[in-house]
Amino acid sequence: MSTPKRLLLTATSLLALLLFWQIAALWADSRLLPGPPEVFEAMVRATRTGVLPESIAITLARVAASFLIAMTLGSAIGILLGRSVALNELFGPWVVVLLNLPALVVIILCYVWFGLTEVAAITAVAINKIPNVAVTMREGAAALSRDLDEMAQVYRLPRLRALCHVTLPQLVPFFAASARSGLALTWKIVLVVELLGRSNGVGFELQTAFQLFDVAGILAYALAFTAVVQLIEIGLLQPWERRANRWRR
Repeated sequence: MSTPKRLLLTATSLLALLLFWQIAALWADSRLLPGPPEVFEAMVRATRTGVLPESIAITLARVAASFLIAMTLGSAIGILLGRSVALNELFGPWVVVLLNLPALVVIILCYVWFGLTEVAAITAVAINKIPNVAVTMREGAAALSRDLDEMAQVYRLPRLRALCHVTLPQLVPFFAASARSGLALTWKIVLVVELLGRSNGVGFELQTAFQLFDVAGILAYALAFTAVVQLIEIGLLQPWERRANRWRR
């Protein structure tokens, strides 16, 4: 499907969703389910006061820090486990334990151990995401082509060069999958972290709106930040994935 047709289909689907939302709001006729105009008005109002842009910027900074830490450490752990049977047998259960540890428990423990600080918030989010990245990258590293490894050995490529030109290009789909799911999971956990222990950010504003039963405000912040994350997906992740996969036939 061509790009214009794909964009037209996406726009049509979103318009249909907005129409369904508006019909549901009119049918419910309740302040607990505001329609798109009310939510848009709340979004404009929060933007004019400067609270919405500032909150999004603060939350994005936390998401970026946690995301980079989780992707770096999780990828390294996953590749090591996928390339070494012994390491996987020894440390694989650790990853499974962390993978099944509830995010809320990790957040509370980090706040108890490190206090209500930025370090605790970012650490909690990173710890929650690292096992997911490690599992995905472990599967990718375990599925690497042995033929390409043998080719690198025949041509006596240095380890660093073989890593950059043979191993990492094969892992691009797994990096992309980890990044895409990681971005979605990270910002959701960041909102919980902000709600529980920070005095700013989108999560804090959602808590304030909840205390006021301001459903329009809750939806306004949620949709605004979702739109920003979607722009990151379209503007950064997808172009990078296409460029990184150009070597594939």
